Amino acid sequence: MSLPASAHLPYGRPHVTAANSESEGIPMSEKPTIVLVHGAFADAASWAPVTLNLLEAGYTVHVPPVFNRSLIGDSAYIRSFVEQIEGPVILAGHSYGGAVITVAGAADNVVGLVYVAGYALDEGESLGQLQGGFPDSELAANLVYSPYPIEGADPGTDVSVKIDAFPSVFAAGVPEDTARVLAVSQRPLAAVAFGETAPTAAWKTKPGWGIVSSADRTINPDVERFGYQRAGLRRVIEIDAPHLVMQSNPDEVAKFITDAIDELA
Repeated sequence: MSLPASAHLPYGRPHVTAANSESEGIPMSEKPTIVLVHGAFADAASWAPVTLNLLEAGYTVHVPPVFNRSLIGDSAYIRSFVEQIEGPVILAGHSYGGAVITVAGAADNVVGLVYVAGYALDEGESLGQLQGGFPDSELAANLVYSPYPIEGADPGTDVSVKIDAFPSVFAAGVPEDTARVLAVSQRPLAAVAFGETAPTAAWKTKPGWGIVSSADRTINPDVERFGYQRAGLRRVIEIDAPHLVMQSNPDEVAKFITDAIDELA
């Protein structure tokens, strides 16, 4: 799914430009490739305004699909994708994508992790365990559980957001027409992903940065704060924004990612 061009208009021109990104830190020719990892109930289009911002600034960007079948499988896929990129990579993960980059970020060519309203799991910890230590967000009461067949095994369960609740709970701050489209095109997350534990935590060996969406109604912002503090991220900022902060505040998110790249120097 691609967003209509009008979805980008309220955000104006990107604040980051190819010219100013060359002026300090790492030369553009040596900049890491940026890989943006989307979360549950979304797809690569959730990153669209930030992707456009970074592309116009001259960065090499990839936004691969996350299949949302299992934390282990999704992380293995993203790691394989990253390992086929020549040169250094910085991973940015939104929401469930934060858990994915926590594991996939162990790839040798990953030089940094950026969490965007994301889950920074510890080794041996699951999404359910991390979330379980904090009061539920509004999302918990607005989930739908649907069985799906698995050849040769018991059926699995997909988890999605109620379509009528999606705009206010998951896509708050997004233009109404865009939120309606996102609601009916969401990519569910397999329930098994909530219980799988992270086999590694890349933030223990890679530098990291984090954005807390302080108006998040999908993830309790305290889950984000706790995970980032425990991980000892280099820098954390709070944005008064909803869960899809990449849609509501794309300039700030893009600048945070490029600033993280400059801080690698």
